[in-house]
Amino acid sequence: MTDGSGSPRIPPLEPAEMDAAQRELLAGDALRLNIFRTLVRAPGLFRKWLPFGGKLLAGGKLSARDRELVILRTAYRCGATYEWAQHVAIAQTEGLTRDEIRRVAAGPAAEGWNTADATLLRAVDELHDDHCIGDATWAALANRYGTEQLIELPMLSGHYAMLAGALNSLRVQPESRDLPALGEA
Repeated sequence: MTDGSGSPRIPPLEPAEMDAAQRELLAGDALRLNIFRTLVRAPGLFRKWLPFGGKLLAGGKLSARDRELVILRTAYRCGATYEWAQHVAIAQTEGLTRDEIRRVAAGPAAEGWNTADATLLRAVDELHDDHCIGDATWAALANRYGTEQLIELPMLSGHYAMLAGALNSLRVQPESRDLPALGEA
C-alpha cells in the first residue's frame, strides 16, 4: 500500500496543456479534479472508462448510502488516500455520519454497525481477501438485494479496487491538504 506521498508519477494536465479532445472530455467540475486531469492523458481509455464509472457512481441499483459504504471500505482496504478523501464528502451527503465513516476503517466487526451494513463491509473484505464473496455473506446479501444489486456489488468494489491501484500507482494527489486522511472523516 501507499501513503500517497511523493510527487505524482504522471502529473495532472493543466487546462492550457489540453488538446481539443481532452478539453471535450473534461467539462465543469471535472476540470478541478486531479483524477480526471490525470486519467485524461489517455483520452481513448478515459472516454471508455468514464461512462462505466459514472454508471456505478450515479446510476446504480444500490442505494447511495450502501454504494458509499462499499466504496469507502474498498478505498480503505486498498490504501487509496485519494479515493477515500473524495468519497468521504460524497458519503456525508448521502447520510453517513462522520462516526460511521471513521468506523468503516475498523471494518465489519466494529461495534455499532447494524447487520446489513456489517454484511456489506464483510462482502468487500471477502472480495479483497479472496476475490469471492463467501456463501454465508452471499446468503445474507441475497435476502436483502435483488439480482441486479447482487451483480452490481462485486463490480462496484472491483471497479474501485482497480481505480485505487491506478491512483496509488500514478500517485494522484488530493486537490487540498484539508481533505481527510485515510480512515478519517
